[in-house]
Amino acid sequence: MTAAQPQKIGQKPFTVRERFVYAFLFEIFGIGISTPLFAWLTGNNMLDMGMIATVIAVMALLWNMLFNSLFDAWLKRHHLSKNIRIRILHAFLFEVGLICFALPFIMWWLNISLWQALTLDIGFILFYLPYTYIYSLIYDTLRKNFWGRLTV
Repeated sequence: MTAAQPQKIGQKPFTVRERFVYAFLFEIFGIGISTPLFAWLTGNNMLDMGMIATVIAVMALLWNMLFNSLFDAWLKRHHLSKNIRIRILHAFLFEVGLICFALPFIMWWLNISLWQALTLDIGFILFYLPYTYIYSLIYDTLRKNFWGRLTV
């Protein structure tokens, strides 16, 4: 390597432990931010919004594991790769499935109509879209600059 070529420092691959920490912190911060936000926006109490945020987070985790297994098997069976159209389909179907699981719980827990529950669930989706982007960006930046670098 010459002086004109800057040395690039790579990143360590994610370990199972780090993936768990990433997902755990994602949910803790997501619930911690969304609970007071949605309590304030909806006029519901923190306990109700915290319960809804927590149950939806658990549903999303379980649905994610099942859905991704089924979706990956479908891709393999049809010899498809993940291009942009497939990724959009994947995201759309995942969210539709999650809504189908979350709506009955929201309706029951808050004793509200389907329309009110759908509005609240869409609000959670709209919260989690930028939250996911920002969380991932911050995590990846911290990892790149601190604990994820390979030593040279």
